[in-house]
Amino acid sequence: MSHPIIADLNKRYTVKKYDSSKRISAADMDVVKQAIRLTASSINSQPWKFIVLETDAAKQRFHQTFANMHQFNQPHATEASHVILFAHNPKFTKDDYRKVVDVEVSSGHLPADMYDNMLNGAFGFAEQNTDDNGFNGHWTKAQTYIAIGNTLHTLARLGIASTSMEGVDPSLIGEIFKEELDGYVCEFALAMGYHKEGEDYNFGLPKSRLPEQDIITVL
Repeated sequence: MSHPIIADLNKRYTVKKYDSSKRISAADMDVVKQAIRLTASSINSQPWKFIVLETDAAKQRFHQTFANMHQFNQPHATEASHVILFAHNPKFTKDDYRKVVDVEVSSGHLPADMYDNMLNGAFGFAEQNTDDNGFNGHWTKAQTYIAIGNTLHTLARLGIASTSMEGVDPSLIGEIFKEELDGYVCEFALAMGYHKEGEDYNFGLPKSRLPEQDIITVL
């Protein structure tokens, strides 16, 4: 298939070595940030927070979070142009959702007379995913995965390389970025930038995916 979207996705891969001298432009980063903001989520909950690390000081703090585990990802912390910490709210409440519904009305998306129906009706889905202690982190984390998928697609279209990282230490991230997270939890991150010529062993390899007929059923 020759469609440009497919061509861009075929070129996307997981970078193993970044060129620390190359930076993502401010204009491209604006596109990335807007794309993240526009990510879809269940009941439009948006139970997330995205911490963009672009200064050397911020990336060095992230580098420190690999002190105890997953050191194979540690070089990306300082060599990538930017890193995004994808964080989710582990206890998303009706008051949190109220802020979303307020914006739906103020933006003109939702008629004001539908406010209570939306707040009480749609939030019932969140309640179905909430335990007796108010924890619904499994559900909010799932929404945040949608955001990283959307970001990976956006980066592919922009020609920016990336590495998604579940190999992080949520505990140390929670300590070192406690103020920025403010109760949210980061269990995965995304490094972004441009690969190191001649040192990225994953660059240029054939795309490896299961055949379409094995994973897609059309009825």
